[in-house]
Amino acid sequence: AAALLNACLDSVTGMTDELKRLIREFETELAIIKGRVDGLEARVGELEATQFSTTTKLKGLASFVTGGNRFKGSSSRLRKNSNAEFGGTVFNYDLQLALETSFGGKDQLITVLRAGNFGGDGPFGTGGPSGLAALEIAYQADAGPSALAIDKLFYSFPLGDGITITAGPIVGQEDMLAVWPSFYPSDPILDGFTMNGAPAAYNKNKGAGVGLSWFGRNGLSASANYVSANGALSDSVEGGFATDNAAGTGTVQLAWDGEGWTIAAIYSQIQNGHDLIAYATPFTQEHLSHNGVTHAFGLGGAWSPERDGWLPSVSLGWGTNSSDVERSGEVSASQSWTVAFEWVDVFIDGNSAGMAVGQPVFATDLKGSDEPADGQYIWEWWYQFQVSDAIAITPAVYYLSRPLSGNIKNGETFQQLGALVKTSFSF
Repeated sequence: AAALLNACLDSVTGMTDELKRLIREFETELAIIKGRVDGLEARVGELEATQFSTTTKLKGLASFVTGGNRFKGSSSRLRKNSNAEFGGTVFNYDLQLALETSFGGKDQLITVLRAGNFGGDGPFGTGGPSGLAALEIAYQADAGPSALAIDKLFYSFPLGDGITITAGPIVGQEDMLAVWPSFYPSDPILDGFTMNGAPAAYNKNKGAGVGLSWFGRNGLSASANYVSANGALSDSVEGGFATDNAAGTGTVQLAWDGEGWTIAAIYSQIQNGHDLIAYATPFTQEHLSHNGVTHAFGLGGAWSPERDGWLPSVSLGWGTNSSDVERSGEVSASQSWTVAFEWVDVFIDGNSAGMAVGQPVFATDLKGSDEPADGQYIWEWWYQFQVSDAIAITPAVYYLSRPLSGNIKNGETFQQLGALVKTSFSF
């Protein structure tokens, strides 16, 4: 036993000596590795010291747009004036930086910084003579072109099971709805086609607001919110929150959401006289009462196929509105609708195409007058080349059949045709 123990001790001693020898051989390499690890730790420390926030994510979208409009028709006066004012080719941009901060994992503070140069007399920001051809990305701060401004600032947090509260000094109606009942478009062109066929009910009013959304079982949801565009003004004669001059909208939505489909009904009460129904014909905007309210109703739904291919997703929307009327000739009722299709993986995997047609809010009834000839049609077509995961190029064409419908003399015609190329960089 003693001999066996001595042999084991000798073996262990030999192994220890061999291990020491190996360590001595690799001392230089170990020192180099240790130095590299120390360098990495120092660099990580520098990054942590200079980073914006460990709880904040930055998402960006930069869009370049070049294109122009052309005006046709027998009304030489309108055609000449519109081509002179809105017929030039332009090159505009829009930059959006969204900061998403969470303090507890389930809440979210949203800050959107934005700059652009779509204001002034530009055709894509003003939408031409009717305002109906404004692009969804068209933005310019009140301070002027290329001025960086806070476009949105609001906070959302859960309250109990399935309830979310959203509030902020700059929040949009769309930010406080549980469902946006459309799969069109993935890369928007005309802003009017992003409002589910009911630009009055889905008016995207922006300002001081508060809202509640409930998400139930089986895809059911409900939302209620209020937005005051003039909520930052303390003078109740000119603004305020929930005052007669708040430029406010109150909205209630019920929706049902499923795998590949969605449907929603919405009601909005809109204070007249504050241009909150942006995508209406010039006639309707001019003859809409500046007093009282408009009651806007909308129905919308969308369906998407299980597999991408030649079968498109379909998005439908319809809106009907009733307005308080005091004087003869004012618009007492109006309607709108949209049908939109989008194809995914068209010709080349990753590319997509879309088409939408509809009518913006147009007058259907006037107090004490005959039914107005105010209807018109708007189309858009586009094809998106997905150059990479972050870069997309989208040529688009749109057509307005009667952009100044109610203001055209009997027998005259006037149309607007626009073409553009939008390049989007997401990061």
